[in-house]
Amino acid sequence: MSLISAAAIKRKTSLLLVSGLLALAIAGIQWLGFYHGIVHSGVVIGADGFGFAPDGDRWEKIEQLGAVSIGDDVEIGANTCVDRGALQDTVIEDGVKLDNLIQVGHNVRIGRNTAIAGCAGIAGSAIIGPQCTIGGGAIVLGHLEIAAHVHISAGTLVSKSISKPGHYTGIFPLDDNASWERNAASLKQLHRLRERIKQLESDAKK
Repeated sequence: MSLISAAAIKRKTSLLLVSGLLALAIAGIQWLGFYHGIVHSGVVIGADGFGFAPDGDRWEKIEQLGAVSIGDDVEIGANTCVDRGALQDTVIEDGVKLDNLIQVGHNVRIGRNTAIAGCAGIAGSAIIGPQCTIGGGAIVLGHLEIAAHVHISAGTLVSKSISKPGHYTGIFPLDDNASWERNAASLKQLHRLRERIKQLESDAKK
């Protein structure tokens, strides 16, 4: 069954193609220039963003008062969730392509013609520029900004903003567990080794 809030759809002339068997929930949407697009089975658009404030030993829910704004020629893959904004809207610009099983947090903005592969997670208030690609399983932390024409490899954790176009990768290489543990232990010593090398270089110049 399709659960569509007709009152929330601002543009009555829009054509929305919903594919497959429906398990679709839509609420608080603004179709901004949305003339055509595809929403696959199981998509949830306009769910409450994950907003809670600590209140003693419990959590108090923060009302999510924004909406979701969707541009033209957008495709949203099966079982993807796009949360509504807290105060401002979550925005999906023209030409964006979202694969299956993607989480888009509240107040995220995804720039035009950006493509994001399956199982990626975009945390709240992140801003992704136009013409970007994000590989499957990648994570973008909240409140970060990614410039236009940035390409993120699959499985990468984006933990800081990216201001220059380019291809970025942040994956610890796969290895057998024993070797991985040894390498991980060595990585923890890199800063100390760096300081020792700097000291040796300084001593050699004297």
